[in-house]
Amino acid sequence: MAEGNSGDEVLAVKDEDEQRPIPTAWRPMFREIVQALIAKDYQLSTGIPGVAPVSAETANQIEGYIEDYGETLVEHPENTWASSVCIWMGKDWDVLIDLWTKGDGRSDMVLSARVSESESGYLVRVEMVYVP
Repeated sequence: MAEGNSGDEVLAVKDEDEQRPIPTAWRPMFREIVQALIAKDYQLSTGIPGVAPVSAETANQIEGYIEDYGETLVEHPENTWASSVCIWMGKDWDVLIDLWTKGDGRSDMVLSARVSESESGYLVRVEMVYVP
């Protein structure tokens, strides 16, 4: 997707018909989420501004999926934004972020999240990590 190039600003668009690149404003939050997952902080207990805490149940599911996958998560490169997507679902965005591992590079796993608008900007809610 040409819109996802690192030099272009990508805006959050409420389009229910088409997947779009991850908005530029959300990318730092998703980088921090991935860094927490790499550190095995599946509940995001250190706190990330604009990101809701993850329940113990969801954190256990995420940990299980990552362990079952059998690879070590690593930070994603800039080109992950070319394949990660979001779509407006009427009241929030459904988001899929490609995850990267030491052995595979871009893996089959994705981080699934919901992003909603809030008074202070955007609020990210991590839903799960899985292989679609």
